[in-house]
Amino acid sequence: MTEDLTRPSPGPEVPSPAGPDPYENRRQVLYWRLLARLFDGEEQPALESASLGVVEDVGLPSALLDPGTSVDSVVQRHPELAAEFDGLMTPDDDADGSRDRAAEVRRAALVSKVLLNVFATGSSAVTAEQLARWQSDAGWLERALGCPPGGLLGGRAAGAGLDAGGLGPELAAIEGDLVGRMRLREVLADPALAARLTPSMSLIEQLLRDKGNLSGVALANAKSLIRRYVDEVAEVLRTQVEKATVGELDRSVPPKRVFRNLDLDRTIWKNLTNWSPEEERLYVDRLYYRHTVRRTTPQRLIVVVDQSGSMVDSMVNCTILASIFAGLPKVDVHLIAYDTRSIDLTPWVHDPFDVLLRTNLGGGNDGPVAMAMARPKIAEPKNTVMVWISDFYEFDRSQPLFEGIEAVHRSGVKFIPVGSVTSSGRQEVNPWFRERFKALGTPVVSGHMNKLVHELKSLLT
Repeated sequence: MTEDLTRPSPGPEVPSPAGPDPYENRRQVLYWRLLARLFDGEEQPALESASLGVVEDVGLPSALLDPGTSVDSVVQRHPELAAEFDGLMTPDDDADGSRDRAAEVRRAALVSKVLLNVFATGSSAVTAEQLARWQSDAGWLERALGCPPGGLLGGRAAGAGLDAGGLGPELAAIEGDLVGRMRLREVLADPALAARLTPSMSLIEQLLRDKGNLSGVALANAKSLIRRYVDEVAEVLRTQVEKATVGELDRSVPPKRVFRNLDLDRTIWKNLTNWSPEEERLYVDRLYYRHTVRRTTPQRLIVVVDQSGSMVDSMVNCTILASIFAGLPKVDVHLIAYDTRSIDLTPWVHDPFDVLLRTNLGGGNDGPVAMAMARPKIAEPKNTVMVWISDFYEFDRSQPLFEGIEAVHRSGVKFIPVGSVTSSGRQEVNPWFRERFKALGTPVVSGHMNKLVHELKSLLT
């Protein structure tokens, strides 16, 4: 006799005073199916049929159990479910401590759908449509976790600093695997397929590595994707930089005596002694105006970026960030990229797209070579900020590089070592360098983009 897994089994559980819980086994069935499908792509017929009975019992569509159906498709057919996915995996506790068992079963079905679509990706070749569907499902996972769009995968929300317990790097790794399994050159050669691609860090990394092998339509489509990604990230970073670099009010400069600067509240307060109760009129002896001129200090910003294979995320983000700072008044930005050789990208610093096309990601690294190019750019040490982005694995060149950095720091340059600049904040830094930077009084900055923006803001304004 086959046991009905959708109904509570008469096991040794002691019924509660209110009677047996009809929902516990249903929730367990859905989660057992989730685990089975995550670790083995083959269907378990008993779990599949039992799960179908559960979702139908709670009024949910059977499409939730179809691994080939995206969350977008489910929501398009059943728009009432969209709100249930928002914050799905961060439920509020009931005020009285009670549990809504029926709601828990619904939640288990929806959570299983999102997790399976994002984490059960198989191992076969991937099409552009499948990659786009996965990216969309990852977006629904962000919504379920209460993250802003791009909060886990970077991109438009780079620097958000919200990582939902470290999932960001794992999702980036999955996306990178999917991109690696896609015949990218064939996709780029077909404008219709290329149009289905959504630019992301994993895709941009692959495009930058492979750009030398692309030509014609494929190269044009690759450039279009890189440009879209650069523009999306730049829009977010520009807003952060503008908020962070407004500077302090310069009270040494008299305020402009124009109507739009009139400080009405202060004018009334300072003239209250001229109030005439009989006439109910305030006579104004003096008008007060707001200060609007902000103090800025001319600075030279030298950004040195390790472009070896492990630093692609930093290369992309810092190139964009450097171009934004280059657009600020009175900030003279220089950009150097290096692996075993160094290249001065300053002439193109205003266009991060052009910079990225001129980089050659991969290979080893030689920090002393980059330092030899950077040091002549220091005209006034006390008026210079040097940002060095690397994992600092220099091996036999570690001591010469550190001696160069120490000399620059002691000359008065504000030196900022950065382990990486990613939306997830994951960073790996050579412990040998980390300890010496700490002793030097210049600890390695956290890998979040917004932390670097904050550090630069404090030094450039």
